[in-house]
Amino acid sequence: MSKRLAFLEKLVADGKADSFGRYALALELKSLGRVDDAVSAFEALRVKDPGYVPMYLMCGTMLLDASRPDQARDWLVQGEQNAAAAGDVKALGELRDAIARL
Repeated sequence: MSKRLAFLEKLVADGKADSFGRYALALELKSLGRVDDAVSAFEALRVKDPGYVPMYLMCGTMLLDASRPDQARDWLVQGEQNAAAAGDVKALGELRDAIARL
């Protein structure tokens, strides 16, 4: 196990992680090819902070790359809605581009 992964898992387990820390854990799991674990980490983040827009694009594109388009669509569409509500034009464009890949 990487030191970075161990650190992030401990941070989350100890309840000391903010949204970015939880997001970093999900990305670390993604980078290790642990798609199911990454999805679980993204889902936990979504429960804690559903307005954290970056997670939707990262989880959605990871699921697209893993040939799981139905799950990807759910993440990307929800992200599109949250980005629009937040007025995040850049994320909205990226999410729409990813949705077009479906």
